[in-house]
Order: sequence, then C-alpha cells, then structure tokens
Amino acid sequence: MLIALSAASILGWAIGSKAHEVPDQVTVLTFLKPEGKTLTLLVRAPMKSLRDVDVPLKANGFLDLSRVDAPLEHAAQLWISDFVELYENDARLAKPRLLGARVSLPSDRSFAEYDQALAHIGSGPLPADTEIYWEQGLLDVAYEYPIASDGSSFAIRPGLTRLGLQVNVSMRFLPPGGAERAFDVHADVGVVHLDPSWRQAFGLFAWQGFLHILDGIDHLLFLFALVIPFRRLKPLVGIVTAFTVAHSITLIASAYGLAPDALWFPPLIETLIAVSILYMALENIVGARFEQRWAVTFAFGLVHGFGFSFLLSERLQFAGSHLVTSLLAFNIGVELGQLLVLIVALPALGFLFRHIVEKRIGTIILSALVAHTAWHWMVDRGGQLSQYPWPKMDAIALSAALWWAMAAVALAGLIWLLSGFIARWERTGLDASEPSLPHTPLLSKRCASRWNMGRARRKAI
Repeated sequence: MLIALSAASILGWAIGSKAHEVPDQVTVLTFLKPEGKTLTLLVRAPMKSLRDVDVPLKANGFLDLSRVDAPLEHAAQLWISDFVELYENDARLAKPRLLGARVSLPSDRSFAEYDQALAHIGSGPLPADTEIYWEQGLLDVAYEYPIASDGSSFAIRPGLTRLGLQVNVSMRFLPPGGAERAFDVHADVGVVHLDPSWRQAFGLFAWQGFLHILDGIDHLLFLFALVIPFRRLKPLVGIVTAFTVAHSITLIASAYGLAPDALWFPPLIETLIAVSILYMALENIVGARFEQRWAVTFAFGLVHGFGFSFLLSERLQFAGSHLVTSLLAFNIGVELGQLLVLIVALPALGFLFRHIVEKRIGTIILSALVAHTAWHWMVDRGGQLSQYPWPKMDAIALSAALWWAMAAVALAGLIWLLSGFIARWERTGLDASEPSLPHTPLLSKRCASRWNMGRARRKAI
C-alpha cells in the first residue's frame, strides 16, 4: 500500500506540474497615466501565466464567460496588483481600486493606444457564446490609485516575476502635458523612475558605470595588463587618461546614434576587446615603452567605449530628459571603478615584485596568463563573428565608413601631435635628477658610450 500511495502521489504531482507549467517567456503591456487626483494603470497579461485560478469551464473545455468575472478579479489581485508597487515622491501608494477586468481575444489590438485600451476594458465582457480556452486569452485590467497631484514624481516596481521564467514589461507613461515615455524592462528591474530628476539620473548611471567596470572581466583584464609594467603614478596618469578620453568619445558617439546598429557590430567589438588584451599582454612580454603604450591605449580605448555603450543603450531609457547628465555620470562611475582597481592592483603587484618574484620575470608570467585567457576569448568570439555575413557596402554604409575614417585620421593626427609632448612630460622627472655628460674634448668615444649605457640603465631601473 505504501508503494501504491507513493506511486499515486508521484503521478499526481507530475500531472499537476504539467497542467500548471510556468511559461518560459511572458510579455506584459502596461499604461500609466496620472490625471488630477488619480493615476490609472492598465495591464494586459497572457492568461496562461495566471496559474492556480479556479476557472469555470463549459463541458467542451471552453471558458464559461457568464461566470468568469469573480475568477478574473481574483486573478487580477493575486497575480498583478499584489506585486506591482507604485510610488509618488518616493512614498508607496495605497492599494488600488479595480476599475474593470475582462478576457480579450489574442487578435485584439486595443492596447496600441491608452484611450483605446481604457475604452476596451470598460466596454463589457466578450459574448457568452465565444469559444476560447483559458490559455489562449488575454487578461485586461484597469486600476485606479489615489494620488496627491498629477505633477508629482512617480516610480514603479513591476515585480511581476511570478508570471514566467522571463517576464518583459512594456510600459508607457503619459505625464500631463508632456511627451509619452516608453520603457521596455524585465520584471525584476527594481524601481523605475518614470520621469527622473537630474539627481536621480546621475546617481543611477554613476552606479551603473561603477558596477559595469567591476563586473566586466574583460575590461578588468585590460586594466591589469596596462599596470603590470608601469606601476609608478606618473606614467599611469597619462595611460589611464588616454583610455578615459578614448572610451568617452565612442561612448558619447554611440549614445547619439553614430555607431553602426548592425547585428555583426557587437560581436566585432567583443572580438576586438579580446585582441586589445592579447596585444597588451604580448607587449608586456617583449618590453613595453611609455611612448607607444599611451597611444595604443588610446586606440583600444575607442574600442572599449563601444563595449560600454552596449550596456548604456539598454539603460538610456531611464535617463528621462537628462541624456548629457547620464552620460557624464556613467563615465564618472567607470572612472571610479577603474580607480578602485588601480588602488587594489598596484600595491598587490608591488608586494609580489618585491617579496616573491623578480619584476621582469613576474611581468612575463602574469602577462602570459593574461595572453592565454585573451587568446581563447579571441578565438571564441571570432567564431561567433564569422557566423554573421559581411555587410554590404551600399551608399549608407559607405557614407558611415567615410565618416569614421575621417574621424580616425583626425584622432591619429591628434595622437601624433600629443605623443612628443607626453613623452617629454614623462621624461621630465627622470632628466631632472640625471647628471648631464661633462663636456670635454678629451673624453673618448668608448667612455661616452659607457656613460650613455649607464644612464639608460638607471632610467630603466
């Protein structure tokens, strides 16, 4: 009997889990409109994602639309209003009042506009003789929240993660007298400020930039490869500044739509980032020179700026009307993350080269490990890039290519003009303490050669 009961329990669990299977991907459409003393929230969710609801059915398995009102109201509270959080001036709003809930056909297009959606929800239920299964329908719901003023600052936490394994929420905010704002977010995005102030935008994007540099292992390896041979502050200032200026240029250009939007562009940039790490590591092994390093860092910084822009393109929807402020904040966050990496890496490398391994040998070993990792990344990402067809050079592509070529020539000229100045600036500290060669006609060429060799050796040390 125990075996039979166990088998029956397992079989019943298997059937129940199949009947209440969680959907893989779910898309929820929402409208938010503050007006006067109320804020109206419209939600459309697929009914297949609303599980564990006592659904009235006809004998043939279709919905009994004459008795579906109470289950719809229960599902609207259990799966939607209990998890959506709305805020006015950072204070959470009270529970909403349900204006209406109805079943809609999959072919219904009323949620294209706010007024159509609101009128559709208030137009009454489907005819009782409509034949539709629960899993095929859409649940349209309207809520009303009491607010102090429609000019307040509003925010929302979607929180609809229980509807599926991956839930995307398309939100459209209609402020009074302002332009409509559209958001496309995941349900677990957290609090979204629908019309952020510049302080909110600055704080959000600075934090995102800080986290991005710490989460991006490829950017961290690039910084690590930069500082291995140059652990003094003066050369690092020039190198990190070149990287900062370069990635800021392409980051801002991408934010204003000047970067290619083709499918092959992101894997190309990811491959070039791996190439940049590999090059830096190999240059460390053969011997890096400051005069070359800062220029190469500037060139690769342009590539890394496109890499930063891929995350930023998803986040710019949260900038509101503060695009420039958000870009500046993101750059500041990136620089703070880089500074934290340098604060940790420089003392660690100093301790390693003083107490564990000689500097030159340690540089070669660490750079070889970085090069090994970057090589595998380059091969893997290059394989993904090869799956995309080469772009066709039509008039638009040719115009964009010429624009970027002219920009590259201008940047190359700027690098050439600055290279001499920066190289002299780097040598200032060494030359100030270095004695000059005594001027005497009796000094032999051999002595002069030895003098210069010793001077070069002291500089290297």
